[in-house]
Amino acid sequence: MCLLLLDLMAGHLPTYDPDGVLVTRWNAAADAARANGVPVIFVRVAFRAGYPDVSDENRVFAAVRDAGRLSESDAATAIHPAVAQDAKDIVVTKRRISAFAGSDLDVLLRSLRVDALVLAGLSTSGVVLATLIEAADRDYGLTVLGDACADPDTELHHALVERFFPQRAVVTTTASWIDRIAGTQTT
Repeated sequence: MCLLLLDLMAGHLPTYDPDGVLVTRWNAAADAARANGVPVIFVRVAFRAGYPDVSDENRVFAAVRDAGRLSESDAATAIHPAVAQDAKDIVVTKRRISAFAGSDLDVLLRSLRVDALVLAGLSTSGVVLATLIEAADRDYGLTVLGDACADPDTELHHALVERFFPQRAVVTTTASWIDRIAGTQTT
């Protein structure tokens, strides 16, 4: 098992978590994972200087490129400082929406002999959805911490967490997952 914390970047966080509730959940999940021997991997999106990895055909990232955002040297692509990182945590840089696309995530997971992923992050309809679909196609066991994901479209977030994700993953709360991995859950 591995905890994937997705796109918790300095440039994203203020929009999604102005009151810090999600940061508290991500930190609690990461602390519990580390305490129980579960690797923690942070995934961020960033592009090389000059954006050679962004095609004109990619509507989302061409707009990012044209605005001069999300380069590898951009402070906005760093993991937000409110999210507690440990020296043993791994940071993966991706080039597309899915955590697998344009990254070495698959190599890391194979090396760590991971067969199950726990997903949380920003946004539900972006990196969480894309990573979940690709991970399901790669036969990973999947858990989504539904209360540790957010999306600018709250209706879409709820539809994904309540209807779409449960067809492919266990959807739970951060507190329930922490109880389960700590062996304290009674149900």
